[in-house]
Amino acid sequence: MYILFFLLWVLFNGQITLEIVLFGIVIAGVVYAFCCKFLDYSPRKDWMLLKKSGYILAYLGVLIWEIIKANAATLKLIISPHTRVHPVIVRFRTDLRTRTARVLLANSITLTPGTITVSLEDNEYTVHCLDRRFSEGLSDSSFVRLLHKIEGQVAQ
Repeated sequence: MYILFFLLWVLFNGQITLEIVLFGIVIAGVVYAFCCKFLDYSPRKDWMLLKKSGYILAYLGVLIWEIIKANAATLKLIISPHTRVHPVIVRFRTDLRTRTARVLLANSITLTPGTITVSLEDNEYTVHCLDRRFSEGLSDSSFVRLLHKIEGQVAQ
């Protein structure tokens, strides 16, 4: 996080001089110390995030790919004149441990065209799907498997 603060300082200044770099080191340190003291942040969290960054990047890649695939499927569903749409509401549970992972899964489902997360209560999701084919594999999707890895537990 410290490096991110420093890079933002240099970026916002628009040039690199010795004075800007030295002042940026101090300012980034002060902002980082503030985050550690008042925002429940720590260097340990930075280290954990760095260790999980590969899985996070993989998750973003899978999310983008799933959005592209769902866009194509939704477009095909809309454009086809003879295709009948069968909307469905699906309920499923996951064993994700953290609230962050559960919310990330709900948001990823909503970002994917053709599906909307209607509610999330504890570990139970209610999802509206534009067509019943979009509901296949929601509970054991690649999103869930990668979120298990990010949480540090082995996917079952």
